[in-house]
Amino acid sequence: MKKNLFVVGLLAMSLGFVSCDNENEEKQVPEGTEEVTIDEHNIEVNSQNVSTWTQYAVAVANLLAKDASDLNEAWSESYKGGESYAETFKSFGGEFKSASACVQQIVDGCIDIASEVGTSKIGEPRDLWNAGRYTEAVYAVESWYSWHSIDDYSNNIQSIRNAFNGTRNNTEAQHSLAAFTKAQNPTLYGDVKGRIDAAYNAIKSMAAPFRSHIGNASVLAAQEACASLVEVLERDLTAFVSSNASNDEMGNIVETYVNQVVLPTYSDLETKTDELRAAVVALRNQPNSSNFKAAANLWIEAREPWETSEAFLFGPVADLGLDPNMDSWPLDVDAIEGVMKSGKIEDLIKWEGEYDEENKDIEAVQNVRGFHTLEFLLFKNGKARVYEAITPAN
Repeated sequence: MKKNLFVVGLLAMSLGFVSCDNENEEKQVPEGTEEVTIDEHNIEVNSQNVSTWTQYAVAVANLLAKDASDLNEAWSESYKGGESYAETFKSFGGEFKSASACVQQIVDGCIDIASEVGTSKIGEPRDLWNAGRYTEAVYAVESWYSWHSIDDYSNNIQSIRNAFNGTRNNTEAQHSLAAFTKAQNPTLYGDVKGRIDAAYNAIKSMAAPFRSHIGNASVLAAQEACASLVEVLERDLTAFVSSNASNDEMGNIVETYVNQVVLPTYSDLETKTDELRAAVVALRNQPNSSNFKAAANLWIEAREPWETSEAFLFGPVADLGLDPNMDSWPLDVDAIEGVMKSGKIEDLIKWEGEYDEENKDIEAVQNVRGFHTLEFLLFKNGKARVYEAITPAN
C-alpha cells in the first residue's frame, strides 16, 4: 500500500457523528465508542450520473489491469528491455550480488509489510482514535468502503507466510527459508512460524468491520502480535541469514521463492484484474444493481493476489510506480468527484514518462486511480452499490 498525504480532515463533513469544525462537539464522542455511523459522502448512483460513474470505473479498471499485466511481464518475460526480473533476481544480478543478499531481501520484504500492518494500517487509525480524532481515524482505515480491511491485513500476513514457506498453500517447500531454518535452527523455525500464525490469527480475531471497532481491545492485540513478528524477523531471522550467507542452499531458496510464490502470485493478479475489468465493462454496458454486485465480488477476488504480494514490493513494482498506481491510500474522494465532473476522465488518471516518486503531478494522478478508487465506485457501507433509477419530473 502506497500512502498519500492528503488531509483526511477535509472529508469530515461527510460523517454523521462528528464535526471537525467544532472541537467541543468532537469531544462529545466518548473514547472507546466502537459503533460508528458513517455517511460516505452520501453519493448514490442513479440515472443522472451513472454514465459518468461507470465510464470512470472502466477507465480505472483498464489501468489496473494494465498495471498488473506490466508487473507480471516485468517479472516473467522482460524488464526494461532485458531479461525478466525473475531471472535477474535468481542469478543475483542488479543490486543483489549474492544468494544471501536475495534471501535477505525476502526477509526485508516480510519485515516491511509486518511493520506496515501493525504500525500503519492498524496503528495509525488506532492512534488517531485514542487521540480523540474519531473522524480522521475512520478515514485512515484502508479498504473501509468495502469493509474488507481485516481480509486485506490478514492477506498481508499470508504474504509473509508464503515467502517463508516457499509455497502459497501453507505447506513448506523442500528448498524454502522455512525448511532451511527448521534444519539448522529448529527453535528459531518454531518461533517464526508461531509468530506468523499469531499475527494472522490476531488480525482475523479483530472485531469486524475494523472501521466500526477501532477502539476495541482486539485491535491492540493485533498490533502487539505484528510487533512481535517484526521483532523475530528483524532480530533473529536476519542474523540467521547472515550467519549462513555462504551456504549453497541460499540459491535454491531464491529459486523456489521466485518460481513458486512471486511468479504465480503476479500471474493470478493479472488474471483477476482482467476479470474485474471485464465485469466493470459489463456494468457500464448494462448498469444495474446485479452488475454492481458482480463487479464488487471481482474486486474482492482481485485484492487477494495483490495483498498477498505485499511481502515483495521491490523491483518493478517499486521502480515503475506500480504500487502507488494500484494501491494509493487514503482516498481523496473530493478529487475523485472532481475528475468525474471534469469530463476528462482518461486524461486526468494517466501519467507518462519515467516514474519519479517525488513528482507531485504523478502523485496527484495516482491518487484518483487504482484499487481504492474502484472500491469507492463499487461499494458503499460494506456492500455493493445499488443503482437507483430516477424518474424525471414533469
